[in-house]
Amino acid sequence: MAFKGKDRVFIVSCGDDPRASGRVGRIVDEVPPGPLTGGRWTVGGISPLIAPVLCYPHELRKL
Repeated sequence: MAFKGKDRVFIVSCGDDPRASGRVGRIVDEVPPGPLTGGRWTVGGISPLIAPVLCYPHELRKL
């Protein structure tokens, strides 16, 4: 699934930080992820205690 910057997403699971699982965040990337992030999207705005995380597309559901 393709995401765009500022899309709201539900984090089904997150290998980067399991605390983010089950929460809602926003896609930070303005372009599709590349080799630097290993094909993972940057998701921020999850919680004041959780920094932005990197998630694979299959770990996210668009809201």
